[in-house]
Amino acid sequence: MTLTYSSMLALGKNIPPSILMDTNNNKYQLDEGSYKAYIFAFICNHCPYVIHIKEKMSELLNNAYRNDFSVFAINSNDMESYPLDNKEMMKNDIKKFNYEFPYLIDEDQSVAKSFQAMCTPEFYIFDNNKDLIYRGRFDKSSPGNNELTDGSDLQMAIQSIKRGERIIKQQYPSMGCNIKWKKGNEPDYVR
Repeated sequence: MTLTYSSMLALGKNIPPSILMDTNNNKYQLDEGSYKAYIFAFICNHCPYVIHIKEKMSELLNNAYRNDFSVFAINSNDMESYPLDNKEMMKNDIKKFNYEFPYLIDEDQSVAKSFQAMCTPEFYIFDNNKDLIYRGRFDKSSPGNNELTDGSDLQMAIQSIKRGERIIKQQYPSMGCNIKWKKGNEPDYVR
């Protein structure tokens, strides 16, 4: 595990148009539809930083999903080298943590690259015009720091959207395990 911080993609960027499949081979167009906002969570199964927030994350993202937000969790890790992140383990997490939102597989890691994703967990919110308005952390908690795991940073952004307000609070990079890139597939921005 290498502690890594998110790159903080520039605000205002559009949702990168991509199609990914879930664990049952259903296809999803990431920028499709008309929603209050679009939430993307780069996660995996084995990272201690993701494990630390899974229960609260599921609750928060399920609630957003039920309230007209498009929500996708994305696993971009190399499943061959990291079998704890494979499709069957993803299915286990979906069931165990009751994910109501799709959990997608970024097999060629192109979606992680288009978001300039660096770590798990890492969160992005795009507004109803599909422009990036939030990127960064779930909250200030991490394994062992004794901070409350409440999703406060992500929740603040979601509540601002629901109220039709601009997100004005400072945004902080996420931190966690680096994305497990396939050998030779590391993007330029991580070198």
